[in-house]
Amino acid sequence: MLIHLSPLQEERLKFLRQRLNVPFDCSAVKHQDALKELWRLAYPNRELPPLKSDLWKEMGWQNSDPATDFRSGGFMSLENLIYFARNYPDSFHRLLHKADGERAEWEYPFAVAGVNISYMLAQMLDLQSENRRSSKARVGFAQLLEDDEMAFDNLFCLAFQMLDAQWLARRASYMEFNEVLKSTLGQLEQELTIGGVSRVQNLPSFRMLRR
Repeated sequence: MLIHLSPLQEERLKFLRQRLNVPFDCSAVKHQDALKELWRLAYPNRELPPLKSDLWKEMGWQNSDPATDFRSGGFMSLENLIYFARNYPDSFHRLLHKADGERAEWEYPFAVAGVNISYMLAQMLDLQSENRRSSKARVGFAQLLEDDEMAFDNLFCLAFQMLDAQWLARRASYMEFNEVLKSTLGQLEQELTIGGVSRVQNLPSFRMLRR
């Protein structure tokens, strides 16, 4: 279907594309500081480790150097995780510490899951495309951008919470992560096609998020 964007929607989509094109740069002070900020938000009562330390694995990075895990999501995926921690701290910490439900012996790694969610959400919404022909979900997302410049970040938080809920409902384990993520994004895509939704907070699943 054709998408007709207002000047504000055009501007906000353009800014999102710019964010998407920024890779994580371990030599950039801004990026180093953002990673440190994520640690402080995740573990406010713990000492900040060096940027290369096995302690980062506790957050769900695959290696002692988190910089190696940003390949697909880039810097924006780190921004998404920080936004989640700042705006929905209750949900963030419950997911980080696997506080809800009966967990699998082989759980999904929290931080790397966030990077994957950010990347796959951008793919689902086809954010890099400037084609006027768009999916219903992309049209729905554009409507959200009209009222909320942080619509993508809020959708990221919602998608993460939805993924954990599906994970528990399925009693999933690590090897099923991609399947659960695909199912989660499918559910979110359906919710984005509901007419008349102007804010992420009005989506049916938003009630699961806790501040």
